[in-house]
Amino acid sequence: MRIVIAEDSVLLREGLIQILARSGHKVVAAVADAPALTAAVAEHLPDVVVTDVRMPPGFRDEGLKAALALRAERPDLPVLVLSQYVEQSYAAELLQTGGGVGYLLKDRVGEVAEFVDALDRVAAGGTVIDPEVVRRLLSRRRAHSPLERLTDREREVLGLMAEGRSNGAIARTLVVSEAAVIKHVGSILAKLDLPPAPDDHRRVRAVVIYLRGLGQPGGSTMGAG
Repeated sequence: MRIVIAEDSVLLREGLIQILARSGHKVVAAVADAPALTAAVAEHLPDVVVTDVRMPPGFRDEGLKAALALRAERPDLPVLVLSQYVEQSYAAELLQTGGGVGYLLKDRVGEVAEFVDALDRVAAGGTVIDPEVVRRLLSRRRAHSPLERLTDREREVLGLMAEGRSNGAIARTLVVSEAAVIKHVGSILAKLDLPPAPDDHRRVRAVVIYLRGLGQPGGSTMGAG
């Protein structure tokens, strides 16, 4: 794949270049701020973008805003966003743009195989959410929320769904049959009042967006990751 990277940390940026090169991908541009990201995408028309959330000059959400703007112009552009923190509102904004997006904590880059797998799934149109984000969302479920209707096993399945795992991958992880997973998924969607979607990506996105809505009012930060 041809990839554009936006990351202001020189060490992490160079590390990403090396990781992706060893995985057979080509980094066509590596930049340090949001305006340069926008320009690089226009020039190189990459297959996928990897960007930090916080970049110069304000170090707030410049990278995220650039990613959202790029998706608005080119909805089929896969984008993987990296963040130092678990930000509920950031993940929600990304997910609302459709499939082909991912939100990972920067710590995940050190787990090279997992990081590259996540990037491949995003590039293929999938939705990938960091397992730590999913864990916190599930652990923060409110009393009387629809999540309380789920069994412990269904919550396990839901967490893996939110990470972007297929039914087959969930079955292998939980050491159950794929038929059992399909049954759990149907039950989850019914209990959460979410009708089955015509494809896995829409299903995962719907479930994760629904979970995002169960967080703190106003989409506030959930704390450091």
